[in-house]
Amino acid sequence: MADATTAARDRIDRALALLERKVLDLKARPASAPGIADDDLFAIPTPATPDQQRRIAELEAAGREASAALAAAAMAVRDILSRDDD
Repeated sequence: MADATTAARDRIDRALALLERKVLDLKARPASAPGIADDDLFAIPTPATPDQQRRIAELEAAGREASAALAAAAMAVRDILSRDDD
């Protein structure tokens, strides 16, 4: 089990490092710079029809739920890893 938890921790660490690098890159760009193809996470939605606004709200809610689930999963992995270390 230690091998699986170590592999999971490594994957999480790599994903967080990649996310942090992308955020830092985006923050370092001047406001006048042209957009980047994968900066949708930070894009402000354009005015939309009521159906599109509803869909945006659904996606935002799903994103919040996924974020909470990921945080809970990360906490569970950390808890398991801390038990393995003891």
